[in-house]
Amino acid sequence: MSHYFLNNEDVESKEKNIKFVLNNKLFSFVTDNNVFSKRGLDFGTRTLLESININEITGKILDIGCGYGPIGIFLASNGKEVDMCDINLRALALAKKNASLNNVDVNIFESNIYENVTGKYDYIISNPPIRVGKEILYKFLEGAKDYLTPNGHLIFVINKDQGAKSAAKDLSKIYDVKIINKNKGFFIIDCQNR
Repeated sequence: MSHYFLNNEDVESKEKNIKFVLNNKLFSFVTDNNVFSKRGLDFGTRTLLESININEITGKILDIGCGYGPIGIFLASNGKEVDMCDINLRALALAKKNASLNNVDVNIFESNIYENVTGKYDYIISNPPIRVGKEILYKFLEGAKDYLTPNGHLIFVINKDQGAKSAAKDLSKIYDVKIINKNKGFFIIDCQNR
């Protein structure tokens, strides 16, 4: 299986159009092979987006590991200022298409985790690539601290079976952590910078 967090140009492109409704808005996306959740909006991302209070999300937002763009594009469609990044070039090309398709203005760029991220964000919101393994996953989660404003928030989704409880416990050493939702094994975790 080719992993969605790697650039593998040997994987044949087979674009597909999907649609879904979130917060009473219809979204259209183009997906492809070698990107995460190509068949439609995954349950974890849906749970994440339905769990956040969109009116409380203010300031500058980073969608890290953006894939084909559902998190960042949803936030931008609600008037938020959003940067989106990923290491997967196919995913980034799709995210750019999808931003245009959904009439949102976002800044999309290539970055291996935080390598090309500059500046600070009020929110970093992500469905991080769990399958990269714990060491790299924690570079996403713990590394966010250096890119958050004082009192900024890292909000992410992780499944109970993929270490949600231990992640919340480990991250509480450097953030003020609260679990804002649990749904069918998916935990939505809010880590506030301190």
